[in-house]
Amino acid sequence: MAERPDSATTADPPSEELLRGVAAVLHRDGGRSAWYPRRPGPEALEEMVADFVAVRGRPSGSGLDTDAKASQRLLECRSDLLVMAASALTAQAAVAVAIGGRRDAAGLPPEQFWYAGPSTARLLALRLTGNLTLRSVLFQNAVRTALGLGAARLVAGALDLSHGFWVLLAVLTLGRTTAGATWSTVRSAAIGTLVGALAAGVLIFEAGGTVEVYAAVLVPTMFVAFSVGPIAGPAWAQGLFTLVVAAAFSQLAPADWRLAGTRLLDVLAGCTIGLVCGVLAWPAGAHAEVRRGVADMLRSAAPLVRVTVSAVVRASGTSGEPEASGTSGDTRPRHGGTDEALRLTRHRLRIAEGAYAQYRTEGGRDAVDSGPDWHLALNCVSHAVIGSHWLPRQAYGPAPPEAVRWARESAGRLASAMDSAAAFPPGGVRAAPVPLPHEVVSAAPAPVLPALVDIDTWLRTLAAELTAIGGSRPNGPPSPVRGDGTTPPATARDATAGTGAMPRPLQEGDGAGR
Repeated sequence: MAERPDSATTADPPSEELLRGVAAVLHRDGGRSAWYPRRPGPEALEEMVADFVAVRGRPSGSGLDTDAKASQRLLECRSDLLVMAASALTAQAAVAVAIGGRRDAAGLPPEQFWYAGPSTARLLALRLTGNLTLRSVLFQNAVRTALGLGAARLVAGALDLSHGFWVLLAVLTLGRTTAGATWSTVRSAAIGTLVGALAAGVLIFEAGGTVEVYAAVLVPTMFVAFSVGPIAGPAWAQGLFTLVVAAAFSQLAPADWRLAGTRLLDVLAGCTIGLVCGVLAWPAGAHAEVRRGVADMLRSAAPLVRVTVSAVVRASGTSGEPEASGTSGDTRPRHGGTDEALRLTRHRLRIAEGAYAQYRTEGGRDAVDSGPDWHLALNCVSHAVIGSHWLPRQAYGPAPPEAVRWARESAGRLASAMDSAAAFPPGGVRAAPVPLPHEVVSAAPAPVLPALVDIDTWLRTLAAELTAIGGSRPNGPPSPVRGDGTTPPATARDATAGTGAMPRPLQEGDGAGR
């Protein structure tokens, strides 16, 4: 970027220095463990970011003792560069925390790496309590499986089925998250078990009590069953496993062809129980939950946008509240509304992520969905969360009243668009925050202007992604949201291009299933 002649950072020494510092840090640590010894001095990326923030509102070549302001174009490029540096810091800290080399995230918002401090037991408890809701697909799967196993145990005991554990094993291995997928699986498994039972009956009838035959057949059959079965599908897996259990049990005690029939009966009982549970307990799987989860997530992110912008203007001293100070650590003022909105949004984001992950793994889904772009919706809310971490952290000084009005009006318009997008109207929505007015830029003091540019960049990023969520629908253009604004991109790929998207926050489920 610093080498491009058309870049606004070419003639900007602070931007060039930070950009080269980011590149040097990534080059130095790209192939090494992230828990490298921290180097003191100006080489540390955190200090470079702090030095850059101190001068980012000034023109190139001016000092801290001048009231001159940088151009809006330069401030936008510097905002994008600061996002890049924050992404590098986030990547470093994420890898360091993941491999256990660090239990803190110095220089980063503590909320972003909230999971670095608590113990493993505490994190497991949070994961458990966070999924104790009917809207969690993990909870739904657990309930469905528990009901199936309980019913299988009752049936096996009530009917006095021989080798009743095969019923439980069939329920456990053949159950799927949708009724359609369960029916397809149990149908194939039943056919495979029938063929395997016939083959096992022939083997027992021909071999009789000759144990050597069963010993010779067991090992190669077991090898094929456990290597080919998972790849070839449930029919092959169940058929070959039926041969395996016939060869194994025939060595332990004399057996006749009725052993194959018992195996077939148990598997069919397990298939029936699994199918009934799949039909009765959330038969649609994650298809309905991903829509509901994303809608709840967008609704919770709307007030988060409002309170984040309010926190920034309050931190600028417009409401008489204590100002933040410094550029590193947790320097933002704490507000109960911000914390509650962030907690709720982060919780619903995890629920929606789990539903989306299961949705993409369920059979029968087209690779290209003509409906809303669920993944882009997740990214949009992720950027809202990360913006709530980063934006209110620094002190910019008192903001003019017109700047405060613009910020709150623009945030309110975007929040209204999020509420509208949660209903997934035909064609989606057209989100358009209020552009940063020239008169606001002219009236804002030099220390405050970067904050306004950051807000504008963040809101434009969210608006572009929000508009693109429903952009792939074929039935007409997005429906407008009240207010004027620029025309947003038409595709998901364009949604985050050139808008300074913030780095995505790590969630509790990252690394262990999204």
